[in-house]
Amino acid sequence: MDYGIKAARPRRGLSGSTLKLFAIVSMLVDHVGAVILGRMLLTQTYLQTRANTVWVEDYGRLYDTYQVMRGIGRLAFPIFCFLLVEGFTRTSDVKKYAVRLGIFSLLSEIPFDLAFKARFLEFSYQNVFFTLLLGLLAMMAVDWVLYHVWSENPRLQSFLSFVLAAAVTVCACAAAELLRADYGAKGVFCIVILYLTRRRKSVQMLAGALSFLWEVPAPAAFVPLCFYNGKRGFRLKYVFYIFYPAHLLLLYLVSFLLGFAETSVF
Repeated sequence: MDYGIKAARPRRGLSGSTLKLFAIVSMLVDHVGAVILGRMLLTQTYLQTRANTVWVEDYGRLYDTYQVMRGIGRLAFPIFCFLLVEGFTRTSDVKKYAVRLGIFSLLSEIPFDLAFKARFLEFSYQNVFFTLLLGLLAMMAVDWVLYHVWSENPRLQSFLSFVLAAAVTVCACAAAELLRADYGAKGVFCIVILYLTRRRKSVQMLAGALSFLWEVPAPAAFVPLCFYNGKRGFRLKYVFYIFYPAHLLLLYLVSFLLGFAETSVF
C-alpha cells in the first residue's frame, strides 16, 4: 500500500571508505615500484648478472614499469589529504584524531626507514603521517583563527583573520620542511587549500587539482573525488593506520629475501 511516502534513495557516488581503499591500492602499487623495482634498478648485483645487451633490454622494461607504478602512486596522497579534511570537519574529538596521527607517525618511522633508506632509524626523511599530522594541526589553528579573531571593525577582523591564517599556514609548512616530512611544505599547503575551499565542492576540486600541479599525474586524483557522496561507507577507521607501517615492513622483508635490502632508494 502506498501512503505517499517515498523511501529515501541512497546517494550515488563513492563513499569515503571506497576512496580510502582506492588510495591504499594506489599507494601499495607506488611503494612496490619504489622499494622493489627501485632497488632492482639501483643494485649492482642485478646489473652484473646480465650481459650488456640483455641488461639494456631488461633495464628498459623494468624502468618503464617502475615509472608507471610510481605514476599510479601519485593519486594516493591527494585522496588522503581530502579524507583528512573530511575527517577533521566530521570528527567529534579532533584532539584524539591528532594524537592518533602522532602515535602512528612514530610507529611508522622504523618501517619507513627500513623500506626506503635501508636503515633501522634515520632522520633525513620522515613518513607521510608527519605531513598529515602537520596538516591537521594547521587546520585546527586556521579554524581557530577564522572563528575566534574578533574586532568591532569587520574589515579589520577579516584582514587580521587572513594575516593570522596565512602565518599559521606558513609555520606549518616550515615545520614540514624542517622535519623533512614526505611531500614537505607542498603537502601541508595542499591540505590547507582543500580545507579553506571545502564549502563549495566544485571550487574545492578545482583548487585541489591546481594545488597539485607540481606533481603529475596527482591532479587526476580529483576525478574520483568529484564523485564523493559524503558518506563514510564501511568502517575502515584503523585500516590505513595499520596498513601503512605493515606493508612497508613487508616490502623491506621481500627486498631482504631478494638480496638487495641494503640499497637506499632515496
